Formats: sequence, C-alpha cells, structure tokens
Amino acid sequence: MIALTLAEIAEIVGGQSHDIPDAAVTVSGPVVIDSRQVQQGSLFVAFAGERVDGHDYAQRAVEAGAAAVLAARPVGVPAIVVDDVMAALGTLARTVVERLGTTVVALTGSAGKTSTKDLIAQLLERKGPTVFPAGNLNNEIGLPLTALRATEKTEHLVLEMGARYIGDIRYLTGLVPPRIGLVLNVGTAHIGEFGGREQIAIAKGEMVEALPEDGVAVLNADDPLVLAMSSRTKARVLLFGEAADADVRGEKVRLTDDGRPAFTLHTPTGCSDVTMRLYGEHHVSNALAAAAVAHELGLSVDEIAVALSEAGTLSRWRMEVTERPDGVTFVNDAYNANPESMRAALRALAAMGKGRRTWAVLGPMAELGDASLAEHDAVGRLAVRLNVSKLVAVGGREASWLQLGAYNEGSWGEESVHVSDAQAAVDLLRSELRAGDVVLVKASRSAGLEQVAQALLENSTEGEVTGR
Repeated sequence: MIALTLAEIAEIVGGQSHDIPDAAVTVSGPVVIDSRQVQQGSLFVAFAGERVDGHDYAQRAVEAGAAAVLAARPVGVPAIVVDDVMAALGTLARTVVERLGTTVVALTGSAGKTSTKDLIAQLLERKGPTVFPAGNLNNEIGLPLTALRATEKTEHLVLEMGARYIGDIRYLTGLVPPRIGLVLNVGTAHIGEFGGREQIAIAKGEMVEALPEDGVAVLNADDPLVLAMSSRTKARVLLFGEAADADVRGEKVRLTDDGRPAFTLHTPTGCSDVTMRLYGEHHVSNALAAAAVAHELGLSVDEIAVALSEAGTLSRWRMEVTERPDGVTFVNDAYNANPESMRAALRALAAMGKGRRTWAVLGPMAELGDASLAEHDAVGRLAVRLNVSKLVAVGGREASWLQLGAYNEGSWGEESVHVSDAQAAVDLLRSELRAGDVVLVKASRSAGLEQVAQALLENSTEGEVTGR
C-alpha cells in the first residue's frame, strides 16, 4: 500500500484512535486480515466472523509487526476504531486508488472470471506494473484488499467481481470504480439465488452501468444477454468473440492433438496466430476477452498473441495438469463448478484423452436451486456423448443424479459408478488406474475434490484424504 500515517488513515475512514502513542507512525506494509500474514508496517483488519473473531488476534498481529489494527472496538493495542470495519476497508481502498490514478480494469461473468483475470494480468504485466488478486478474491473483502496492494508504481489494477445477488456488483464498483469493465458471459452459476438467467444478466450488467463516459465496456459478442448490455452503458463498447462483428475476434479456432486451443487473433490493428499452453476450447473466449482489454491499453496484436501463447495457470486447481511418472495425467479443475464450466472441462478431457482411457471424477454443483436435478443429469449424459471411459460420481444426492444421467443416456452400467466421498474415489482410482489414463477431477469448492488429485499425485502410497 502507499505509505499513510495512522492519523491519515483515521481521517479517511472516520475512525477514532485508541492506544496509539504516535499517530505519525506510517503504515507501509500490506493490509491483511490474517495475523499470520502480517509484515512489518502492516495494517491488520479485524473482522468478527462466525467462527473466528479477528479482534482476538490483534495483539499477536502487533507483536508480529503491524503498525495498528482497524477494529470495531478497542483491543488494547494501537487501533483505529470504526463502526463498520468492512465499510472502512472499502473507503480506504477507494481513497488510495483515487490518489494513485491507476487504470482500473474490472471483470465479471458466470464462468471463467479467474482464468481470464490471470490472462489479463499476464498480458498487462508486459506493459507495466500490474496488481491483480491471488485466486478469486472477488467479494467485498477480497476486492479492497487487492486494491490496497497498489503503489505509486502500479499502472494497472485488475479486479475480479463476483455476485450472488442483484446489487453486489453495483456495491463493488462503488468501492473501486473501473474505467474498463468486462462482462464475460451470463450462465447458470448461482441460479438458485438469482432465480433465472435474466436476473443474472441484470446483476452482471451493473458492471457496465458503473462505467464513466470516457470508459470502455468490453462485451462478449457471442452471448446475446451480454451483447444486450451495450444499451445499459454510457461508455464506449468494445466487442470480443468469434462473431463476425466482434472488434477483437478469433478465427480458425481449433484444438491441438493434446487439447490446447489455437486460433487466429484479429484486432483493429492486425492479426496474429495463437497457440495456448492452457487446455480446453473454453479458453478461447477467455483469451479473446483478455486480448480486447490488452488492445484497449495499447498492446500490439503481435505482443498480445505472444503473451497469450506463453500464458500459464496462475491460480490453483483450475485445469491444473500434472503427469505422474507412470504416465497417468491428472486434470485438477476442482476449485469450483457450474454447468457451463463442467461442460467445458468434459470437452477438454475428451480432447486431451483421444486414444487414451479417460476418467471424469465429478462431484456436486452447488447453488443451482430447482435446476439442480436437470443440470446434474445433463452433465452425466454429456459424459456419455463425449465417450468418456468412466464416470465416477462423488457425493450424495447430486452425485446420484450425475450417474443416473449417464446410465440413462447410454446404459453405461459398469462405465459409471457412484461413490460416497473423496476417499472412496481415491481407493477406486488407486486400484484401477493404469499408465496413460487421463483423469479429470471437478466439483463445487465445498466438495473438496482437489484432495483426490492431491492424494493420487503424492509420492507415498498412503495418499489418505483428510480435512473433509
């Protein structure tokens, strides 16, 4: 964070100083909410959660080097006390970003946010210092924490914005207003909360409504619900996609023999060929979105093509490909799942596994509401249509729906199996995997299926699943 004295921070957030012997002390380290991440000069933000109260760790944070604590009550160590810690954190982030004047790029969408954020970051870092969130810090706490990592040297601040309800993105864009706003797609993630794709579109469109007149709305020309958002913004619109009228366009889209996307990138300044290191055709749309942002910020088409061809995975458990010494390949995409990302991952598995035996180890997709049965059934059916060799459905009711869909689609019988938990999946795979197999592991985050891949990739023969 930029250097600010405790007196300046107290004034910005409207807080009262408690137990601060010297208000001229400067916060020069990162702003953190975990006392274990404190560095010298940090500001420790104390949140009272359902299970853990950060105020209980205030003294530990100061002893570790924190200059002070942002808190809801006095804690016996230097603290700035406010009525609402979350609101104060947001106010601090907005003030810091306004002072810096850095270019803010924000993105949202039902699927692909984190992968696209990682691509944008890797492109923009070629142009200048870029701050972006680790993983998917995309809510009212993670977003300001990311923004506060910006310094005087930061040229680009890339922010991911998630939403579970209408108004969430409006709130986040109010914390740190973007100049460039990107909407990837409107799918079915969190449809149980929203009640329908049209409601999701209302929520995602809050991104472009927040843009200033001199801003840029980067919209997916291939998604009708996103394309319609062009009427909801006063900013200039830049379209990406495979559609003929997209400003940044992909043509001759194909997959390499090992399942990597390749295409010809067209921008208003020229064209260049791209062959990605990432796996799965769904990354083409992500790449085109990132390319549109990079084009807007001045990268040439050749620079963009090279950067996309060299870009890797920055966030864990998202199409993370690892090969064991015996030739078994694991695709760990277990960070999260929704119907769109499930279908994309299955198609990637089918492409990667041509001529090899393929396994889809799938768990539940959360927050689908009344659509849950139909969506799980459809994923099971798709596995059959793509000729996946074996489906392992992991978990309870939703997993049974996955298996039922597969069985009804192709009378699979022995080709699909329902197991109770991650350890049962590990036991099954350990006994049946053979050299050359390709294994996809994917489910919503709450299922913890990343442990299946982790256990089977360990050097030891134990590989016990723990923690869930």
